[in-house]
Amino acid sequence: MLAEVVRSGLVESVHDGAVAVVDTAGRLTHWSGDVDRIFFLRSASKPFQATVSQESGAALAPEQMALACASHRGRPAHVAIVEGMLTEVGLSAADLECPPDWPAARDERDRVIAGGAREPRRIWHNCSGKHAAMLRACVAQGWPTKGYTDPNHPLQLRILDTMQEVLEHDPGPVGIDGCGVPVHRGSVRSLALAYAKLGSDSRFAEAWTAMHRYPSLTYEQGSAPARIATALNAAAKGGAEGSCGVSILGQAGVALKSWDGSSRPAGPAMVATLEQAGLLFDVADARLADIRTPPVFGGGRQVGEVRPAVQLRENQP
Repeated sequence: MLAEVVRSGLVESVHDGAVAVVDTAGRLTHWSGDVDRIFFLRSASKPFQATVSQESGAALAPEQMALACASHRGRPAHVAIVEGMLTEVGLSAADLECPPDWPAARDERDRVIAGGAREPRRIWHNCSGKHAAMLRACVAQGWPTKGYTDPNHPLQLRILDTMQEVLEHDPGPVGIDGCGVPVHRGSVRSLALAYAKLGSDSRFAEAWTAMHRYPSLTYEQGSAPARIATALNAAAKGGAEGSCGVSILGQAGVALKSWDGSSRPAGPAMVATLEQAGLLFDVADARLADIRTPPVFGGGRQVGEVRPAVQLRENQP
């Protein structure tokens, strides 16, 4: 169990799932639920995909790396950085293979529509930064930019190899993510292992640093991953359908998955997991109090809350 939703004193819904904590030696230290159940990692894979793009010659500046790791909200700063990522290598938004979309931030969508926009655009897609990084890698390597999302494209094969390395199991057969790139299979245990490596292996230092230093580029301000990344010495990334990974520098990787696909329990369950695993110090605990038990409203006032329900088991050394 990850969290329960309480309204007017009654538990009206619950979120079942799994959590895992893995130390930098690769040892599962704490866990709850079915940590080996396989699911698609979705955007929780982005730091590793972005690292492969960088290793393949993408030459990303730190702010660009943050966008390559992001599920951005389509705000002006996000769009401007992605446009720069493309124009610097002679490409444009027309080369992106993510589908056209509206900005994910509702207020930003309203703004662009009020400004005359009548159709969604590829550059507004929340994964356009990742796609721009992939295109830069293709240009650097002399690989085709058309079809870079194909699972058999050289870049995607390199990413597949890296995902196998960090997860320490076969991440296939791959599926197709919402943005059109291959999506990899993992478990809560293997995602926590990957995030432990994210914060301890120098290979991933650029991605970790960009995610930690530029939370307004990588996350939506106020979201659970953004709050956790700034309250702790950490990088964090949520994925669609209720997955989330947290990488605490030099200490541990933490992962969770809500089996109903909701992101609602991520904040409460992750904060409770960090606390029970001894990874949450007092100052960070105070900073995260409001995402530990977010309010439930009725009639314009708070009438309940989302409560963490995680009960970790500990593996003894």
